[in-house]
Amino acid sequence: MTDNTQNQNPEQASAQGQAQAKHPHFEMLRVYSKNASLETPNSPAVFRTAWMPRLSVNFNVVPTLITSDEKNGVKTELYEVALRVEVQCENMHKKEDVANREAKGDIAFICEVNQAGMFALSGFDPLQTEYVLNAAAPNMLFPYAREYVSNLINRGTFPPVNLAPINFDLLFRARKMQELQKAKQAQAAAGEAANKEEPVA
Repeated sequence: MTDNTQNQNPEQASAQGQAQAKHPHFEMLRVYSKNASLETPNSPAVFRTAWMPRLSVNFNVVPTLITSDEKNGVKTELYEVALRVEVQCENMHKKEDVANREAKGDIAFICEVNQAGMFALSGFDPLQTEYVLNAAAPNMLFPYAREYVSNLINRGTFPPVNLAPINFDLLFRARKMQELQKAKQAQAAAGEAANKEEPVA
């Protein structure tokens, strides 16, 4: 069996190399923690009361372009994606208050983890790049952040907390659908305003 690449002239080999380079490529180069903290503002009193926890979880994703380079018509970009996860736990005074969002308890702990990664991207269009940075990358980072959160809370001698998985793909699609709907509404409103301004013949 012969290797076809050996029979190619330099122009053909160069064209094939460029075509292969233009295929989208996504790679996680490094995972690291930017910062992490556990605050227990009501310790040690919180350890002397009945445990009736209510958790709230907030997160956000911040992509930052580090470098951008273009070679043979293919752009290669290096990004940092930071996934910030904050878990706040209130120890409620009554069991029925756990499900009552209006009720206030004592802050047992506030855990914050800022998990980050370096990602290399090449061959993606702008929408694909946005998806990778806001969905694919945080999907890869979340297990690290979840483990870090669990370890910090465990070190605070609180009962275990295992965060439920977050579907960043679904969240990204929902956000894009909302943006599209808002754009259509704005376009329709602009059209109605233009029609009202047209002079009557």
